Amino acid sequence: MTDTLKSAVADSTVAVPPVAEKSTASPPAKTLKSKLLGGSLTLLAGSGLVGVTNLVYNVATARLLGPSGFAHATAVYTILMLVSGITLSFQVVCAKYVAKSASPEDRASVFASLHQRSWIAGIAIGLLLFVLERPLTAYLNLPDPVLISLLALGTAFYVPLGVRRGYIQGVHAFGPLAVNFMLEGLVRLFGVFVLIGLGLGVRGAVLASVIAVVISYFAALPSPSLTSFSFRGIAISFREGLQAIVFFSGQTVINNFDIVLVKHFFPPAEAGFYAAIALVGRLVNMCAWSVVNTMFPVSASAGDEEGEGSPVLFTSLLLVFLILSVLIFGLWLVPSFLWKTLFGAHFELGGYGALAPLLILYAITTGIYSLSSVIITYEMSRKIANTSWLQLAFSGALALGIYLLHQTLHQVIVIQLVLMVLLLVVLTVPLLRNHLTAPISLVYSSLGLRRLLTEEEVMAEFLRSEFHHPEFDEYRHEFDAVVRHPDLNNTRENAVRQALLFLRRGAMWRELPADTQWFEVELRPEDLDRIRFFPRAQWRRVARGSFYLTDVVERIRLRLDSSHDEFFGKLRSLSSSVQENLINPTVLLIGVDNTGPLTILDGNHRMAAAMLSESPSVLNRLRFICGFSPEMTRCCWYATNVNTLLRYFKNLVRYFSYDPESDIDRFQEDSL
Repeated sequence: MTDTLKSAVADSTVAVPPVAEKSTASPPAKTLKSKLLGGSLTLLAGSGLVGVTNLVYNVATARLLGPSGFAHATAVYTILMLVSGITLSFQVVCAKYVAKSASPEDRASVFASLHQRSWIAGIAIGLLLFVLERPLTAYLNLPDPVLISLLALGTAFYVPLGVRRGYIQGVHAFGPLAVNFMLEGLVRLFGVFVLIGLGLGVRGAVLASVIAVVISYFAALPSPSLTSFSFRGIAISFREGLQAIVFFSGQTVINNFDIVLVKHFFPPAEAGFYAAIALVGRLVNMCAWSVVNTMFPVSASAGDEEGEGSPVLFTSLLLVFLILSVLIFGLWLVPSFLWKTLFGAHFELGGYGALAPLLILYAITTGIYSLSSVIITYEMSRKIANTSWLQLAFSGALALGIYLLHQTLHQVIVIQLVLMVLLLVVLTVPLLRNHLTAPISLVYSSLGLRRLLTEEEVMAEFLRSEFHHPEFDEYRHEFDAVVRHPDLNNTRENAVRQALLFLRRGAMWRELPADTQWFEVELRPEDLDRIRFFPRAQWRRVARGSFYLTDVVERIRLRLDSSHDEFFGKLRSLSSSVQENLINPTVLLIGVDNTGPLTILDGNHRMAAAMLSESPSVLNRLRFICGFSPEMTRCCWYATNVNTLLRYFKNLVRYFSYDPESDIDRFQEDSL
């Protein structure tokens, strides 16, 4: 418990800030925006040069190899991009932990540990590619299995390169990071001219990419010195790595798997035509990621004060939108004959018409997805990663859609466009709704805190109000005394009550943040305006969009006497029971802190019935317990949106096999 809350219990007039104290204040929004804009412009300049370099590289490769050879080289490079899901996972975890580290020694420890693990992963993936050399060659219709062998070599270096770039990103050295990206592009460009000129053909194009990765690895600076090759013990949770892997797995499939499928289903000439289209999408994505690469460490190092309406997020979205608008408008201005001149006449397929319309359609598709990426990566920086799983599901839908519908290249792009628009809508609707309504940003007068409560005491009160339900019929006789007259100092009784509560409310209780602190509070009449009902089905019928207690009760009051609905009948019955003290008077509330809105966790009907009573003093007969946590916005009972609901369903799956009845039966056996 923080000292702030201890003093607040002693003096109930003192306002309680968010429960978790921070050692330092969060940087002002203006400072964060300055970092974001400065870093984004640096990386954008670098990304622009890299994009131009890659465009020249692809155009040169296409002209030197023709559509079929270009398709082969692009397919192999795309496999490397699919592996980038692992590379970027290491990069984003390294950037996040380095950005949060307070000292050079801590940053070096993060780098050393992740660097060693990345080499193990890179070598393992490289060996796997060697083993699958011939099956991959056959599936992608490649002319030479040596191409996969070269890819395996590049992969061994490509995964550790992510950690080196993650360190640079984490220390906000955006200039050197941009230089490293440019170096990779320039080496690849000059390499393809030299190696194809020496007669190596497709092998030369692939080898140029491998050499570029190796040189970029050794040139990635700044970097802490590695004095030891033993593992360094740092607290990087499995969850952090899983979040990154889930996100980048979905991202790499969305950005690259279409090329693999087109290479498999279409003739080499058409696959080369599509590869030329896709390279523009990669250019668009690269420019958008100049903003994302800046936003991530800036947001991660800013602390936990900012919510979904953070200026960092919306500034990033605005920057990406402007970048995409300029790029797509520029593509539209380029006449078709220029594309034909760049790539050569053999890229003008009669069955598809001009290259330009498909280029623009693909660029729009990639641009729409880039906006979704900004939202998801922002959430990752704030330890909210439920939308990564949503993206992974959409990546599977995209692969399945192309697998089933691929009559023409135009159809392949349209399938991606529809799915990317749907993904963006699913992500932005709850984001905008929460930002515009912003119920959790409202500030009220401080609640009066009477005393701090233990979790066991709150569970006992919660169970007491639930114990009349049919789920407890077979346990009511044996455990009635344990529920009605709890001994909070008895460890066995506390465990029994938790098992009983979880029989009915386990899914609800598990959603509460682990750092929730409970207080008995004094509720004044003016505090009623801050209380909300959770939008359950039966309350939706009368809420009409507003779930605040006073609004809902007024609507109920108008229909209470005339309606014979079971819901209204229960409220009429409870109104008299509350006045006669015949029911458990405890109401559980949850919130971020004692100056913000509160949501009723348990006691909706009791609270509404008390408000409907004619006696103005009836609220004095209720006892109010509030749980506070700065992480409460991640709980679906407090803030219902796509992120919190995904977290809820994920926990349902996680605890699906848990059976509280087995725990209760064990307690029964122990008492015999």
